[in-house]
Amino acid sequence: MRSRGFEVVKKYQNEQISLPERKTKGSAGYDISCAVDIIVKKKTFEFVPTGIKAYMLEDEVLEVYPRSSLSFKKKLVKLNSVGIIDSDYYNNPDNEGEIMLILYNYGDEDVLIKKGERIAQGIFMKYLTVDSDDTKVKRLGGFGSTGN
Repeated sequence: MRSRGFEVVKKYQNEQISLPERKTKGSAGYDISCAVDIIVKKKTFEFVPTGIKAYMLEDEVLEVYPRSSLSFKKKLVKLNSVGIIDSDYYNNPDNEGEIMLILYNYGDEDVLIKKGERIAQGIFMKYLTVDSDDTKVKRLGGFGSTGN
């Protein structure tokens, strides 16, 4: 039985997308790369595709953090700080569970992110729920689908 891992979404099946990997034995995070060349214009934000999705056990989450060099080298920040990829985001009907990053360019110049450039890192984590939690609602959509 599969526990956790990454897959390329169908949209990018023939685009030579690299699956995330840890660079050292002691690394907690799996490096996540950009799926396409994309320009983040100065003082604006862009949804940056990764071309990948993640599967995990029901009581796990993938936390996605920006790489530390993104801010000081490129003047890009991840708008929501930490991205939370829930286990039921995988294969959702809206976008197949593709992991997207919202990056804001706070610099004075447009920034090019090249396909294959490492932009984030993902860490799988277990999470806990409260005793009275009896949520049974099934995810029906993708990015931002669980409400405001």
